[in-house]
Amino acid sequence: MSNNLATTTGLKGKIVGKHLTGSREEWLAARLDLLKAEKELTRRSDEVALQRKQLPWVRIEKGYRFETDEGSASLADLFRGRSQLLVYHFMFGADYKAGCPNCSSIADGFNGNVVHLENHDVSFYAISRAPLEKLQAYKRRLGWTFPWASSLGGDFNSDLNVSFSEEQQREGDIEYNYRREPAWKVEGIGESMTKHGEDPVAQIAATTGTDVATFTRERPGMSAFAMEDGVVYHTYSAFARGLDALWGVYQWLDRAPLGRNETTGTWFRRNDEYKKG
Repeated sequence: MSNNLATTTGLKGKIVGKHLTGSREEWLAARLDLLKAEKELTRRSDEVALQRKQLPWVRIEKGYRFETDEGSASLADLFRGRSQLLVYHFMFGADYKAGCPNCSSIADGFNGNVVHLENHDVSFYAISRAPLEKLQAYKRRLGWTFPWASSLGGDFNSDLNVSFSEEQQREGDIEYNYRREPAWKVEGIGESMTKHGEDPVAQIAATTGTDVATFTRERPGMSAFAMEDGVVYHTYSAFARGLDALWGVYQWLDRAPLGRNETTGTWFRRNDEYKKG
């Protein structure tokens, strides 16, 4: 590669990155090296997917109930006659005034996927603890059509480790992403969400009309279920960075020249909050 440095400027002319320039031949050589790494990653991803499929299934014993657009429903009803069910645990607590913007960004990719999942024997639902009317209004606001159910009043979210009580928070009884979190304190609870301190989480919480403590009593995740001979089984769950692969915009940004380029805190907004033009 040559020593000629190309500078890339971001908003307001601030330099956010530098990179060496080179000839097409130099680029191709580097690209072929990267291709080897990408192929290794793809093969490893296939191996992990197989390991995921081989997890033991756990029978669901509780009779969970949900409120849906079609009325009250059981977990089995959410399968809609299919053998598999995928659930996105959307952070929209009963006290929220709006859904989590992170989850909202991920959810922008759901509409186009649902029809393909449903025609491959897989049902899909987002599930949150907010009342159904709030979910329906938020869907209309952001132009979504995917199925969204309310689990308000039930144990589904807490049993799947995506909703917690204030008591659990204060006593250090929260287990999220397969690890126990320390007891809540006035400063520092945001560490469990972003590893970047309190401020980013406080900013996000404010957009939902809550404070940090209330906001973080809900957590994001996804879960998979199977039905066989009328029995529902829990087969898989993922949380935190385990959801990155579902975040469509990140998959694109990872291939952009500056990558995710997250140097200024929380940059994403709900899809109707960006300046148009």
